[in-house]
Amino acid sequence: MVIDYLGNRLPPAGMEFMHGIMNNIPAISVITKIELLGFNTNRAHYQILESFVQDAFVLDLSESIVESCIKIRKELKIKLPDAIIAATAFENKLDLLTRNVEDFKNIRSLVVLNPHSL
Repeated sequence: MVIDYLGNRLPPAGMEFMHGIMNNIPAISVITKIELLGFNTNRAHYQILESFVQDAFVLDLSESIVESCIKIRKELKIKLPDAIIAATAFENKLDLLTRNVEDFKNIRSLVVLNPHSL
């Protein structure tokens, strides 16, 4: 979602929604940090991603996130990175913003929003 926002590739309603989030300090999972900075792109785009990560509040793994992730993995067939992202959002009482809502649809009590479909 961050890559789409920073690349101005969201529909107008999604861009407006994300402006409100980005104007505050956005919170991201440590997995999102790894995904963003591991994205293979040109130097100029990488610097934009790096600047975003430096300005964001990165939520590291805590014991409660690990325990929540284990529970999610036991209940659902979900990839480990997605389970960590979901557990991070759930444990921090945050909505999860993603284009990939299908992977998270079966996680109870997790609010999942797709700015592409607003």
